[in-house]
Amino acid sequence: MEKSGSDWETNVATAKTLAEALPYLQRYDGETIVVKFGGNAMKDDDTLSNFARDIVLMKQCNIHPIVVHGGGPMINDMLERLNIKSEFIDGKRVSDERVVEIAEMVLSGRVNKRIVQAINDEGGQGVGLSGKDANLMICEKDIRTDIRDGKEVGIDLGFVGKPVEINPGILEEFLHSDFIPVVAPIGMGREGETYNVNGDTAAGAIAAGLKAARFLLLTDVAGVKDSDGNVLTHLTADDVRTLTSTGVISGGMIPKTQTALAAIEGGVRAVVILDGRTPHATLLELFTEHGAGTLIRGS
Repeated sequence: MEKSGSDWETNVATAKTLAEALPYLQRYDGETIVVKFGGNAMKDDDTLSNFARDIVLMKQCNIHPIVVHGGGPMINDMLERLNIKSEFIDGKRVSDERVVEIAEMVLSGRVNKRIVQAINDEGGQGVGLSGKDANLMICEKDIRTDIRDGKEVGIDLGFVGKPVEINPGILEEFLHSDFIPVVAPIGMGREGETYNVNGDTAAGAIAAGLKAARFLLLTDVAGVKDSDGNVLTHLTADDVRTLTSTGVISGGMIPKTQTALAAIEGGVRAVVILDGRTPHATLLELFTEHGAGTLIRGS
């Protein structure tokens, strides 16, 4: 059957796009990309489907994506349904035994399997894990400090974990297969304790453990902005430190940029902070000249 004019034009446009993307496809051939996917984005079915489709395409292009997810809003919903109150200190959820049990149930169960299913629905082979599987993420208690009455005191957040050891063997096995790992940010202590870990922190630690080519940190903003509100497309680690000390980087962007710096110091080639709500944000970053968001390198 003869193709219509619109079909022909679509095919020509697609071929042109693929030709333009080819050098970037080759640049990341065989590379590992860690992607942090936030819980807020999962409330939108279309956003989740588009994200899953992009992840599957990356795998089909011989790029090895590893998804690490959050799920704070879903934990909030479950705690509210169970009438369990929780509080936050410095952006970290104080987690007693009940809260960490709910966090593990929601993150390793409902949230993780929803992302896995979305990847499977798009033709991929998603596999759900948590940081407890094969001792992937060993944690210690995350102790916050504060100044009270002129003295520095430690603040116990309960079962909130700080990754201190990443054992990436299980993930490296998946890199040589068709499977796409999806990791819930639940870690374990050396005595078998269960820890709730901030999703960004977990993703950065895993990216460093794998010496990933890229760590894509999906957020709900376009990237790091200057004092006039313009997105800064390229930064070095020293730039980040300067912008932080001068107050240009502030608020919720501070922990994200600090996570980026820690990942780079751990061996990640570059980190990109970008808006996960933008359609095909990950593909725009990897497969176009202009990229997306803010790219941070060590130098």
